[in-house]
This record gives sequence, C-alpha cells and structure tokens, in this order.
Amino acid sequence: MTLPLRPVSAVGALADALRGRVLSGEIAPGTPLPEQEIAASYGVARPTVREALARLVHEGLLRRERNRSAYVPEVTLSDLDDLMYVRRPLEDLMARAVTGRRVPEAESALGRMAALPPDAPWSESVAEHMALHQALIEAVGSPRLERLYGVLAAETRLGLVRLREVYTDRDVLVREHRELLDAIARGPEEAARAAVAAHLSHSWGGSPDGG
Repeated sequence: MTLPLRPVSAVGALADALRGRVLSGEIAPGTPLPEQEIAASYGVARPTVREALARLVHEGLLRRERNRSAYVPEVTLSDLDDLMYVRRPLEDLMARAVTGRRVPEAESALGRMAALPPDAPWSESVAEHMALHQALIEAVGSPRLERLYGVLAAETRLGLVRLREVYTDRDVLVREHRELLDAIARGPEEAARAAVAAHLSHSWGGSPDGG
C-alpha cells in the first residue's frame, strides 16, 4: 500500500519515491503515470505531481510526449549494446588517465555499496554504482569527457535496472567493482584498460524483447 507523503518538500519526496520505483524495476517500461492517479496514491496535489514528473523527465528516467502521460522508456538489449559501444572508449580514456591512482570518491561509493543491508532497494545499489563510475570519470579532470559521459547517464541507470536480474547477490557486484578499482590502481596501463573493457562486457540477463 502506498503511504501519503509529508507535505514538506513534497516535490522532492515524490520524485525520490518515483525514481526508486523506476530504478527498482517496479514501474515497468511503457507503464503510464497519470498525474491524477499519482496524486491520489501519494496524497499530493497535481501541480506537485507535474513538477516531480518533470524532474524525472529531465533526468531521462521518464519520457513525456504530447497528449500522453509520462512513462518509463523501453531500453532494449540493442540499446544497451549500443550504450556499451559508446561507453567503452570513454572509460578507456579514463583508464589511461587514472591508472596507478586510487580515487577516494570511487572508494567511498564502493564502501557505501558494500554497507547496504541485504534488503536495501536495488535503486540504492544503482545510485552507488553510478557514483563510483562518475567519480572515476571526474578524476580524469576533463570537463568535456564529463559532459559526454553525462549524456549517457539516464540510459545507464535504466540499464542497471536490468542488471538486477544478473546480480541477485549484491556481494558479487561489490566484488567486481573492488577488482576494477584495484586493477586501475595497480596498473600497468594496459592491464587497467583490459580490466575496464572486461567490466563493461556485461551479460544483461533476460529480455522482454526476446534478446
């Protein structure tokens, strides 16, 4: 049962609640999110719903078309393969620049991921996963690389929803990222680049589109 939100910071609270449901996979791709129904479910006014949905549309987690309710866009296996095709050269640039270094912000994100309780929502793992990779990119010190990487953020987050089917054991996710950070810090450069490439060669699990 959905509980009403407290009126303080209702837009942010509603956006957080809906974001968590999207990133957990609870709201399936293509599911419409009518403003009136959301307002009734959460006990907030429609303008609050409209602004919260606008935030998620801006983040790329929802899509809104003329005369349609907002909805979660479908990200197919082909989309995900293309996403990795574009991410690999960007993260290869990161590996070239960061090899031999520890990135404190990435280590902190991994620590938070490892500390999550077993019953923590998958969306919390998604948040720390994104924070870890973003920290590695920012460690390069290239604003243009950060901007290019940021364009892919929404699809990456939606792709991580599918990885919930692969990482049923959170410890495996933590271990793989520990190995990644260790490989980058240890070097040499070619080994670090190979580790990054292998890390991005995901198996995405089952697919509703048959892939």
